Amino acid sequence: MKIGELARETGCTVETIRYYEKVGLLPKAMRSQENNYRYYSQKHLELLLFIRRCRALAMTHEEIQQLLQAREEPDNSCISINELIAEHLEHVRARIEELQALESQLEILRNQCHSVHTARDCGILKKLDEADNSDWQTPKASNSHVEGSRCHHKKG
Repeated sequence: MKIGELARETGCTVETIRYYEKVGLLPKAMRSQENNYRYYSQKHLELLLFIRRCRALAMTHEEIQQLLQAREEPDNSCISINELIAEHLEHVRARIEELQALESQLEILRNQCHSVHTARDCGILKKLDEADNSDWQTPKASNSHVEGSRCHHKKG
């Protein structure tokens, strides 16, 4: 199948498929001699669907690469897979805590202004302008790599 067909089958964009090939998550496609079009196999389709499911779980490319490697070695122990998922779950839990703190801060802001004023008299802007604001929880540098987190963790 051509790249457009693969894109339709998986819900990926053509650019994403090319990117996954470039970074090595997806094997390079065969190319036609006459027109240089990429042609993908059923294996490409299965791998791309697997990658999409992992991305839906906010896994990094490095984590996905580890899982893909484990799929290629089906007789090996799955302990590394279990550890990877346990670590990822901790990152997700840390992100949830960050989001809950953010929610609290936004609630505080929202409560500063309950009616329409001029911008000069807006309680929200005044609160954001305060130099010493004991209501804010300063974001902690987290080891989270989950999308949207403040600090991305890279394995060495």
